[in-house]
Parts: sequence; C-alpha cells; structure tokens
Amino acid sequence: MAQSDISVAFIKQFEAEVHTKYQQEGSLLRNTVRSKNNVKGKSTTFQIIGKGSATTKTRKGTITPMNLEHSNVEVTLADFYAGDWVDALDEIKTNIDERGAVAKAGAYALGRKTDELIITELNKSTNIVDASTSGMTLDVALKAFGLLNQKEVPDDGDRYGLVSPLVWNQLLRIKEFSDSDYVTDKPFMKGRQCKNWLGIKWMMHSGLTVSSNVASCFLYHKSAVGHASGCDVKSDITWHGDHASHFINNMMSQGAGLIDPDGVVKINCLETVASATSEGTE
Repeated sequence: MAQSDISVAFIKQFEAEVHTKYQQEGSLLRNTVRSKNNVKGKSTTFQIIGKGSATTKTRKGTITPMNLEHSNVEVTLADFYAGDWVDALDEIKTNIDERGAVAKAGAYALGRKTDELIITELNKSTNIVDASTSGMTLDVALKAFGLLNQKEVPDDGDRYGLVSPLVWNQLLRIKEFSDSDYVTDKPFMKGRQCKNWLGIKWMMHSGLTVSSNVASCFLYHKSAVGHASGCDVKSDITWHGDHASHFINNMMSQGAGLIDPDGVVKINCLETVASATSEGTE
C-alpha cells in the first residue's frame, strides 16, 4: 500500500480532527495569554510600551510628549512532534472511535507542550508570595491579588489564576471562593474546573511545577506572557513497508516569552490538603 493509496479525504479529516481536539481540549492556556499566529522565521518580537503621564499646557502652548519607553521581547520558536506507529490503517479509516482516539492522543500531547512553554515563562516571575508552609488560604489569595493591584495590572477581565489540583481543593475550603454569593457560577471554559473570583478567572492545571510538595501557582494578566506559533498543528501520514505500518505524525512550531514581569505573581503553595485552613466552613 503506497501513500497514494490512502484516501486524501481521510488524511484531511484526520488532520482536521487533531486540530479541533487541540483547540478545544489540548491546550488550556493558549487563549489566556497574548498570542501571535503565522509567524515567519525562527523568532518574533512582542512590543512593550511603557507608562505615560498626562500633563497640562498653557493656552496656545505646546504639549509635553509622554516620551513612552519602547522595548520588545524576542520569542524563539521550536519544532515539536507527537507521532506513533499504527498498524492496519484501513481499520482506523472505517472505525471512527479508533481514529478519534489516535487524533486525540496527538492533540493532547501537543497541547501539553504548548502549556509547558507558557508555564515555563510564568515560572520566571520574581513577584513571589510564599505559602510553602500554609498552603492556599484567604490571606494568601488576597496578598497575591494585592500585588497585582500594586503593580497597576489592568483589572479588565483578563486576569487569570492558575493552581494545581490539590491547591484547587484548598481554595474550595475557603467560603469566599466556594460560596455563590462571592463567585460567578458561570464557567468561562467549557468542561473545565474554573471560577470567577475577585475579578480573576481561576482554573486548575495538572502541569504546574511541584517540588517537595510545594506547587508553583500563578496570578497573571493575559498581556504579561506571549505565545507565538509559526506552524499550527499539522498531521502527516506515511506508509513504511519495512514496518508494515503507517506512521502518523503530528507537529507544530511554537514558542513563548515573559513580556511583562509585573503582570505575573507566583504563589508557592504547600500542596498538603490538610494544611489549608477551613476558612468560613463549619
């Protein structure tokens, strides 16, 4: 069976399924950061514009320029692959469940890599709240929230909170986080554990860095981290007679960078559930 024997329609359908799965369920964080697609070349830059100050002027006088500081952050793209051997492709071509399973596996692998790139940049934050002995409490959450406000990070609906599964359980022990009087019940991500609290979109993620039972959690603004894509998810299916199998390869070219360190607060949280105080619980 040669490559030309494989249905072109099937290849296109498989690629479309991988792309859809990646967009819907693969990456949790891509839409929570500043994004640039269709990048040409090995790298791209994200522009940073400093803060300006308003001034007065006399009648018929000249306006004092703000002299905004301009800088940029370069993001280098890397190529990533998620492929595997598949026997009896004819069976997959006619079995939607099997085809979907293979497509989902590739999409999830690429999605995890996308999130890993973004989490690596979030970890570069030097704005740190130490909860390595207490875990997540109301006081810890408010301290991190206060740091964002002190840095004048915009409160425009694009603030995100990212915590590990065990720290999420700690948040649920806080009345202000679990009570519908304080939290917007409508989830902002379909099929995900997420809540709106303090004007922050909180979500759970299993891919955060954990060391000695201390998880690196984050509050951040969407504009603080940039994600660049030179090649979105693509698939390639080729027949290898020596293996009597097809090799299905999924690939992408992406990168990420920390644009504004002031827009990210790292919270080092002890993950032991019992360490979290039962604030507001009976």
